[in-house]
Amino acid sequence: MGAIIVIALYILFLGDVWTDSLDVEGSRYLMDSWIMSGVLAITSITATMGAFGTFVDDRAKGIIRDFNASPVKKYEMAGGYILSTFIIGIIMSLVALIFAEAYIVASGGEFLSAVNMLKVLGIMLLSVISSSALVFFIVSFFHTTQSFATASTILGTLIGFITGVFIPIGALPSVIQWVVMIFPVSHSALLFRQVFMEAPMSASFAGAPSNVIADFNHEMGVTFTYGNFTPGFEFSIVVLIITAALFYILAILNLSRKNKV
Repeated sequence: MGAIIVIALYILFLGDVWTDSLDVEGSRYLMDSWIMSGVLAITSITATMGAFGTFVDDRAKGIIRDFNASPVKKYEMAGGYILSTFIIGIIMSLVALIFAEAYIVASGGEFLSAVNMLKVLGIMLLSVISSSALVFFIVSFFHTTQSFATASTILGTLIGFITGVFIPIGALPSVIQWVVMIFPVSHSALLFRQVFMEAPMSASFAGAPSNVIADFNHEMGVTFTYGNFTPGFEFSIVVLIITAALFYILAILNLSRKNKV
C-alpha cells in the first residue's frame, strides 16, 4: 500500500511540484528516477510485511504450536517463513522495477544500463533480505490478525515519511533527519538512488561545482551525513547486512521465549 500511495501522490501532485522547483536540464528524468528509487525501497518492506500475514495467521490459529511439538527446530521454522516471504518480496520488487523503468522511459527518461541493472538487482536482493528479517522481528510480537492488520496499515501509511520519500530528507527537521538516516529501509532507498540517478545527474549537473552536487545529494537523500561524516555506499550495504543478521537472531530469540508461541 505504501508504494501505491507514493506513486499516486507523485503522479497526481508531487511530480510537477518537485520538477518545477529544479532549474536544471532533465529535471523530470532526475525526479522520476528519485521517486522510483523510493518506491523500490518501500516495496521491499511492504511486500514482506504482507507476506508475513501467513505467519501471524498460523500463530493465531495455533498452527505454530503444532510445529513446536514436531522435531522441526525454531530456526528452521523461522527460515521457512523468511524464505517464502523473501521469494514474495523479490517477485513484488521485480514487478515494481518493471513499472519504474516503464514509467521513467514513458516520461522521457532512459532505461538503466546493463551494469546498473545488475547493481539494482543486487541491491534488491539485499533490501528484501534485510526487510524480511526486520519485519519478522516485528510480527513475532503479534498474536492476532487484528493487531497485525493495524500495524500493516500504520506501516503502509508512514513508510513514505520515515524513508524520506514523501518529503526529501533535507526539508525535514534535524531530529527527523536522524530518524530517517538510522532506519534500515532508508539505506535501501539511498542505494537505489545512487544507481538510478547516476545518468540523469550526470546530465543535469554537468559542469556544476562539486559543492552544488554535494548539497543536492544531501537534500534528496542520495547521501547521508552524520554530523561531519558522509559515508560511502559501502556503509549502507553494511547497515543492511547487519540489519538482516541482527533482526533474524532477535526474532528467533523472541519466538524461543516461553509461552510466546
